[in-house]
Amino acid sequence: MTIIDRYILKKYLFTFGLMLLLFVPIGIMLNLAEQIGKMIDNEAPLMEIIVYYMNFTIYIGHLLFPIFLFLSIIFFTSKLAMNTEIVAILSSGVSFGRFLKPYWIGASIIAVMMLVMGMFIVPAASKGYNEFKFKYLKKGKKDRVTNNIFNQLGDRDYIYVSSFDPDRKIGYNFTFEHFGEDGELETKISAANIRWIPADSIYRLTSYTRRNLKEQTEHVERKRRLDTVFPFQIDDLTPVSYIAETKNLFELNDFIRDQRRKGASNVNSYVMVLYKRWALPITAFVLTIIGVAVSSIKRRGGMGVNLAFGIGVAFIYIFLDKVFGTLAEQSGFPPLLAVLIPNVIFGLVGIYLLQQAKR
Repeated sequence: MTIIDRYILKKYLFTFGLMLLLFVPIGIMLNLAEQIGKMIDNEAPLMEIIVYYMNFTIYIGHLLFPIFLFLSIIFFTSKLAMNTEIVAILSSGVSFGRFLKPYWIGASIIAVMMLVMGMFIVPAASKGYNEFKFKYLKKGKKDRVTNNIFNQLGDRDYIYVSSFDPDRKIGYNFTFEHFGEDGELETKISAANIRWIPADSIYRLTSYTRRNLKEQTEHVERKRRLDTVFPFQIDDLTPVSYIAETKNLFELNDFIRDQRRKGASNVNSYVMVLYKRWALPITAFVLTIIGVAVSSIKRRGGMGVNLAFGIGVAFIYIFLDKVFGTLAEQSGFPPLLAVLIPNVIFGLVGIYLLQQAKR
């Protein structure tokens, strides 16, 4: 790399780090000011609060990486333009495409960091962040569906409970059905409730009834209580709403595959989490293009105009991302398209603005 490349790359990474150091503490303080009352009312331990804000920093900071990156590019590139440094670089015979090289290198470094964090570091932080939120900040609010739960365990096994208490690990009006290869019901187990007994790693059924059907003959077995095992975890009856966010890349792939096999109705929301993890690093390049194109030209109004434009673009991007994400989760819109469309739109806008800037 040339001296100019190292200079721009240093500015790129330094300003991005400065944005993180500036805005993350502000976000923590704003959140603390808003939630401190709930933490005190619900008697959240100090150590758990500290761990919560460590997770908060990783979880929220990673989501806002593209915005911090975008604003940092606009900030330092506008400063270069105002000091006529960009004009001097281009006048020395450096092409605009060559001028972009350190930006691509910086975007690549940030993209790799975002990818590794999103796949393997953020999931653990998300688990702690969400557990604390529902335990102390949203106390009493449900973090999962607890009524009329239906699940497919395998190709021919189905379970149902009318309601589930995740704290007590108990489900009510439990039904287990097993179908034969011909599609006919072979076994049906029903119970007033099913409770997980962790000490013995078993399920306890009360008011147990088992019906075996074979060749038009029904055999009925009843017991007041039965301890048994089933090929599922009690929390699999109804995973928490943020379950996909807490799994690393390999766990999430296995989880999505398992949910598809079970015929889960909300599998698109899990797929969206996976695709967004892959797409987030791409935004580093898309926003780098737009940021350089917007701020590399010296304008009347200076850096303030560029920053205002940058903030506006950031809000539009977030809006489109949320709209298409909601469509994918609630209306069956393809998750892949929901992730690609905002990036494609902004990528084309960036290329157009870059062509204008070259002139």
